[in-house]
Amino acid sequence: MNITVVGTGYVGLVTGACIAEMGNTVVCVDVDPKKIENLKKGILPIYEPGLETVVEENFAAGRLLFTTQLTEAMEQSDIIFIAVGTPPGEDGSADLRYVLEVARQVGSLMTRHTTVINKSTVPVGTADLVRAEILEQLELRGKTISFDVVSNPEFLKEGAAVDDFMHPDRIIVGTDSERARQVMSELYAPFIRNNPRIKFMGVRDAEMTKYAANAMLATKISFMNEIASLCDRLDVDIENVRLGIGSDQRIGYHFIYAGCGYGGSCFPKDVKALISIAHQNDFEPKLLQAVEARNDQQKQSLFNKLAAHFEGDLKGRTFAVWGLAFKPGTDDMREAPSVVLINSLINAGAKVKAFDPIARETAAREFPEHWFNEGRLQIVDGQYEAAIDADALVLVTEWKPFRRPDFKALKKLLKQPVIIDGRNQYDLGQVNREGFDYYGIGRKQVNG
Repeated sequence: MNITVVGTGYVGLVTGACIAEMGNTVVCVDVDPKKIENLKKGILPIYEPGLETVVEENFAAGRLLFTTQLTEAMEQSDIIFIAVGTPPGEDGSADLRYVLEVARQVGSLMTRHTTVINKSTVPVGTADLVRAEILEQLELRGKTISFDVVSNPEFLKEGAAVDDFMHPDRIIVGTDSERARQVMSELYAPFIRNNPRIKFMGVRDAEMTKYAANAMLATKISFMNEIASLCDRLDVDIENVRLGIGSDQRIGYHFIYAGCGYGGSCFPKDVKALISIAHQNDFEPKLLQAVEARNDQQKQSLFNKLAAHFEGDLKGRTFAVWGLAFKPGTDDMREAPSVVLINSLINAGAKVKAFDPIARETAAREFPEHWFNEGRLQIVDGQYEAAIDADALVLVTEWKPFRRPDFKALKKLLKQPVIIDGRNQYDLGQVNREGFDYYGIGRKQVNG
C-alpha cells in the first residue's frame, strides 16, 4: 500500500515507520525542513526505544521517505494519515488549526478516492469538520471526488510505542463506510494476523474512546494518590493497600501505583480537553475536575515532604534529583513532576543537581538559561555525581538504574542520609537498616 503520513512527531513517526516495516511504502511529510533533513540523516526528533533502527532500516530500503511537499507525497497515495499536534489552548480545549489546515491541503490536492485517517487526538465531531474542509476545497476546484474520513486514535505508550504499534492490544476504527472498513482491515491485517483485535464503531464513538481511555487511566492514578495522601495520615502503607486491592480481578494491578503525579503529552492534555468539551456542552465534569486537581496537588508532594523534613529551611541547601523525564523510556518532560519540583526548590533558594539517563538535552531547554549560568541548577553526567554533598536525594522517575542503588555509597556522598522516594521504589526495611531517613508516597516514615 502507498501511504502518506502528515506530521513527523511522536505519533506520526512511529506510525509511518511501523507501517513501512510491514512492506508498505510510506511518505512522511512535515513543514519543518530541518526536521526532514535530519530524518534523512537518521537523526530523530524524539527518543523512543527501537524507533531509530526501524526508521533507518526502512529508509535505507526505500520504503520510508521524508519530504516537506504534500503534493509529492499524495501523487501515489490513496491513504492519508493526519498525525499533527493538537496543543491545548488556554481553556484546555484542543487546538485544531493544524488538523484542519492539513484537511484543506488534502482537499486542494486530491485527484482520486482517498481515505483520510485522523490519528491525532481530537474532540468529538472533528471528523465532521475535516470532511467539511475537504468538501469546501473540492467545491472551489469544481471537482466531485469521493473520499472517506476515518477516526483511528493512537494508544501508544511512550517508551514502548514501537512494540505497542507492532503488537496492538486493540485497534479502534471509527467509520460508517464499508469501503473504508475494507481499507483499514487490509492496512492493519499484518499487525493482527494471530489475534484479530480491530474494533469498528461510529466516527464520533472512536473520537470519544480515545479521550475516555486516557481519562480513565488518569482517574486510577489520581484515585491512588488520594488514598496515599490519606495513608500518610493514618500510618498505613499504600503498597500493602495496592497489593490488596489489585488482587481483586475487577480492579487489577495496572495504573494503581501511588506516586508524585502523572505527566507527559497525553494524560494532562486529554483530561483538560475532555473537561473543556464538557463545559462547551453545558455539562459539569466534577470527577474529571477532581482528577486534574488531585494531580496538580500531587506534583507538589515531593517539595512539601522536603520542606517538612527541613522545617522550611531550604535556602542555600542542595538537593539531588534522580529522573527528569515524566516516565522511564522517554526524554519527554512535558508536564513532568520533576519540573514542578525543581522550580519550587530553586524559587525557595535551594540548588539542584539532577541526573537523567536520556532527558539531559530536554532539560537544558526546559529551564531558564541563567539558572545554569548561576550554578543554581546542574544537569550532571552520573546518578552518584548528583548525590555528592547534597542535603537529600529525591527519586522522581523510576529508571531501572535507580531501582537498586548502592546505599552505602549514597550515604557517604550525601551530606545527610535523606531519601524522598516519589515512586515508592525502595524497601522500608532496607533503607532503615542502611540508616536513612526515608519518605515515600503514602508509606510509613523511616527514621534511620
